Amino acid sequence: MSDMTEPRQVPQRSTSRWGNGLLRKATLPITALILILVVDAILTPNFFDLSVVNGHLYGSLVDIFYRGAPLILMSVGMSVVIATGGIDLSVGAVAAIAGAVMAVMIDGGTYPGWVIVLATLVTGLVCGLWNGLLVAYLKIQPIIATLILMVAGRGVAQMITGGQIVTFHSQLFSLLGEGYLAGLPMRVVLVTTAVIVIILFIRRSALGLFVEAVGGNVSASRFAGIDSRSILIGAYLLCGLCAGFAGMILTADISGADSNNAGLWMEMDAILAVVIGGGSLAGGRFSLILTVLGAVVIQTLTISILFSGLPAEYTLLVKAVVIVLILLIQSPQMKQKVIAKWRGRHAR
Repeated sequence: MSDMTEPRQVPQRSTSRWGNGLLRKATLPITALILILVVDAILTPNFFDLSVVNGHLYGSLVDIFYRGAPLILMSVGMSVVIATGGIDLSVGAVAAIAGAVMAVMIDGGTYPGWVIVLATLVTGLVCGLWNGLLVAYLKIQPIIATLILMVAGRGVAQMITGGQIVTFHSQLFSLLGEGYLAGLPMRVVLVTTAVIVIILFIRRSALGLFVEAVGGNVSASRFAGIDSRSILIGAYLLCGLCAGFAGMILTADISGADSNNAGLWMEMDAILAVVIGGGSLAGGRFSLILTVLGAVVIQTLTISILFSGLPAEYTLLVKAVVIVLILLIQSPQMKQKVIAKWRGRHAR
């Protein structure tokens, strides 16, 4: 006779099953990336050339991560916000505001580097807090709440810089913009570290489950004891922080603050990166690893178009067509139609 007092075994999530699910979801972005690289190999064979100059690694493949570092940061923050059922259209403007604050403080010449870095990141956090309060407490639709800062943000950045492009010279921030560490671009090393920390913080704690619960059903999560307001504000704070960090990189890259062009339209690329990575715009489902992969796909496409020598006016058009094809392939409705047509042909 079995012991009735023996504790019941609680079924645990299979690690292999989780890994297989992640691999299955990664099929589309990986396939898209491979196809883009195959086209590069055909049209521009020297796309894959790598060289080492003064101990530094150079090449188009390196440029993908070098130029894509700000987009990867924005995409990670955007992924968490979208998982809550929201969206943030202001990340490009937030990057411009943070860059303006950074450039003005450096140009003043009276602040130590760590204070400037802290102020730039805090600027992103303040912008994220503003968006979070509008969404969580005032119950404004996220697309409208963040559209406010998207429209006004560049005006705020211009007010900070006095309507001018503020340039500066700084050894510290030149290291961020053009420096290398162990042969790799400094910005790539820093962004990789930041993304790993964010993934571990969210996925190795209950925070990721809370985010998905709020995105799946706010009312149900509240009845389950989850403070949905705090989760929403936390998501927008993280998104603002990532945008502020991205703005720091963009500003350091050109050693100046261009309020009109810094981060322009990057919010759209960040949203697309989340979608390509399998995130649901309805909320409740996200993968930071696949979001990073989606950002790499978009940046690879951008670099490939520029490297092919196409005129600049064709860049956005080609990019839009390719992304539409990717999203059509990802669409469940499209998959059902293709499967139904295939079965219909074989049933004859």
